[in-house]
Amino acid sequence: MTQHNHPVLIVIDVQNDYFPQGKFPQWNTADVLENTKVAIDKANQAGIPVILVQHIADSSKGIAPFFNEGTEGAEIHPEILAAAPDAIVVRKAFADSFFQTTLEAELQQLAATELWICGMMTQNCVTHTAISKSAEKYRVSVLPDCCTTVSEILHLIALNAMSTRVPLVPSTDLL
Repeated sequence: MTQHNHPVLIVIDVQNDYFPQGKFPQWNTADVLENTKVAIDKANQAGIPVILVQHIADSSKGIAPFFNEGTEGAEIHPEILAAAPDAIVVRKAFADSFFQTTLEAELQQLAATELWICGMMTQNCVTHTAISKSAEKYRVSVLPDCCTTVSEILHLIALNAMSTRVPLVPSTDLL
């Protein structure tokens, strides 16, 4: 019996604080934003669900350097919201998007079998989600051109490390 693929695009932490006017700007955000919008558009056209993951700092630990609840910096970038107006939004407080979130329940509801993961920061939230114990039941790919972090070298190191566990698939190769 052939198992049908049910991919879901997961966009992690593309939030205002990571852009030039934010509290913790990342490298290459303009290109990553454009590439991510193209990936979302491809998913939308193919009827593939999109999940946006939003990191909100744990207020019980005090004020964080960024992503504090209720701040503009913690909001998902408006161009991502415009590209995916019907996306499910999952909030998290840890690097692993599965840990203490509704992500697994949302994926089960969507009958997901495959995850296309992208977002910010490559070495942290993207990596921890892609190689999460909870992700092992899915076919996971990371879209390197839709990811970034604080510098190009750290981005490339993280991608190289992740490549031993999950395939790196340029967003141009989707669908």
